[in-house]
Amino acid sequence: MNAGNAVLLLVDLQQRLVPAMHDGERVVARAARLAEAATLLEVPVLATEQVPEKLGPTVERLAGLPHLVMPKTRFAADDGVLFPPGRGEIVVAGVEAHVCVLQTVLELLADDRRVVLVADAVGSRFVEDEQLALQRARAAGAEIVTSEMVLFEWLRDAAHPRFREVQKLLK
Repeated sequence: MNAGNAVLLLVDLQQRLVPAMHDGERVVARAARLAEAATLLEVPVLATEQVPEKLGPTVERLAGLPHLVMPKTRFAADDGVLFPPGRGEIVVAGVEAHVCVLQTVLELLADDRRVVLVADAVGSRFVEDEQLALQRARAAGAEIVTSEMVLFEWLRDAAHPRFREVQKLLK
């Protein structure tokens, strides 16, 4: 993974949706870790909100971190509108893993994007749905990683000028 080629996409981490997720606090904490590091490393942070008038805005812990928030009714994010040119690596976190996250991943892969799905930063109401979504995404060609893997690969070197700031996010 390369911070200079990456975009972080936060899928539907919304106020009325996250509390229904299995281990939703962990998902939000890992997504926040990714978004804070992305901001430090100048990786664009984008977010989607599924029917925000019903499911609410992005959770407070992430509010202000995305550079762009796109409301939607489709389950998959519209990559034709969302992603800046020159950024071919899409790092994905969010909910629900087996619905909006998976459909977004599958469409991005069909559009020949490199998709990196962050396993500890996705969730569903039921663990089985989350596990099967990760399996299906992997089988379709997505790379399955953890948030720490993303951060250390974005940094590349302990001599990186932002290393200590990013390292603090891991504690």
